[in-house]
Amino acid sequence: MKHYSMTIAGKAVDSSEVITVVNPATSAPLATAPDCSTEQLDEAVSSARAAYPGWRATSDSERRQVLKEAAGVLVANADELIRLLTSEQGKPHDEARVEIMGSAYWLSSLADMEIPVEVNEDTAERRSETRHVPIGVVAGISPWNFPVFLSFWKIAPALRAGNTMVLKPSPFTPLTMLRIGELLSGVIPDGVLNIISGGDALGPKVTAHPGIDKISFTGSTATGKRVMASAAADLKRVTLELGGNDAAIIMPDVDVDAVAKDLFWAAFRNSAQICIATKRMYVHEAIYDRLAKALTEYTQTVKMGDGSEQGTELGPVQNKLQYDRVVEIIKDCKDRGFRFLTGGDVAQDSPGYFIPVTIVDNPPEDSRVVQEEAFGPILPLIKFSEVEDVIARANASEYGLAGSVWSADTDAALSIAARLETGTVWINEVQHLTPFQAFAGHKQSGLGVENGLGGLLEYTVPQTITVKPAKAA
Repeated sequence: MKHYSMTIAGKAVDSSEVITVVNPATSAPLATAPDCSTEQLDEAVSSARAAYPGWRATSDSERRQVLKEAAGVLVANADELIRLLTSEQGKPHDEARVEIMGSAYWLSSLADMEIPVEVNEDTAERRSETRHVPIGVVAGISPWNFPVFLSFWKIAPALRAGNTMVLKPSPFTPLTMLRIGELLSGVIPDGVLNIISGGDALGPKVTAHPGIDKISFTGSTATGKRVMASAAADLKRVTLELGGNDAAIIMPDVDVDAVAKDLFWAAFRNSAQICIATKRMYVHEAIYDRLAKALTEYTQTVKMGDGSEQGTELGPVQNKLQYDRVVEIIKDCKDRGFRFLTGGDVAQDSPGYFIPVTIVDNPPEDSRVVQEEAFGPILPLIKFSEVEDVIARANASEYGLAGSVWSADTDAALSIAARLETGTVWINEVQHLTPFQAFAGHKQSGLGVENGLGGLLEYTVPQTITVKPAKAA
């Protein structure tokens, strides 16, 4: 079984203990990774701390060039990284390619982004300007659904701003980022980016470490609350991208046949393991039956299987814990007598963590499938008749990450979108993201901003310098 190493201070580092990574398509062991010890965590943080003064002092143009070169490394090694990502995460090769190439694009785009200097006053009496300076050592904690892409959402702005980093990927999917750490050794200066791996005990050690100045975490709301509590002890800065229970509102004037495919992928791309996937689909009663039929028919055309096999469009749920959670929600639907438009039967004696695409027919608002973020291929299709009612229902959630409105009337859709209590709303599409637009959660979906200028400035602190000319002697 292949073993991967951590990267600390630019060198490959192993540990006495290991974690085993499983291929979710077969549920068989795939490879091993180090289980970082407390001493090795200290070493990684010390390495980042030692590298910080030099990296901060590096010219803006040099830091930009390093990010561009790192992007080139991802592109040059894309085929290897795609295969590895599919084997540990489960997603099809085509989706893995989008993730690797998207990560390279994020690096290049952040390299081109300007960090502004704001002139507050410029008079004969004084000049005052506010700069945005790096924070110090950043800890990045990334999830298992997009383990590379969401790591680079943290790495790119943190390094661009002049910080150094210790990155901890999910213990379910550490391999691709560990391999990237090896590939970037010699491209990114030693100690500027350290990549460690470990089991469940490592995360709390990272967030509590006194040598870390900021934490950027992507994951569940429950874990995010624990991260925030840990950070409070020494007032670490935090960026938290947390859970979502995104609502799509489908108005009666849509072309059902034209939007059915897009709505399917809005809900089920990456086997619904996306924080901004549609997880509640509210459909106007005038088109409910037609859309239900169109979605069900399209489902039959989509191949689910091992992501390494040609033609696979949907892979497995990534890990056994999440698989069991989705199975529990399906069981709850059965226990309550809900009707399934498709799916609902899970072959639990088969290898891999596969759950068929499951669509639940008009369950009540208080059901688990509506109220909880399943993070797996199950979708409640829910009828509505009045706009005021559906807006209220969409907003009746502790989450506020994203949502979408689908309508032939753009003005009407904009009016609805403006009233949704979410950080992002798409109209007639979903999941369109760029490095240049702010992405943020409302309510319990997170704190802070990712992407855009606001996301870059999350990795800085303002420093205002005021100069009053000295009087002549």
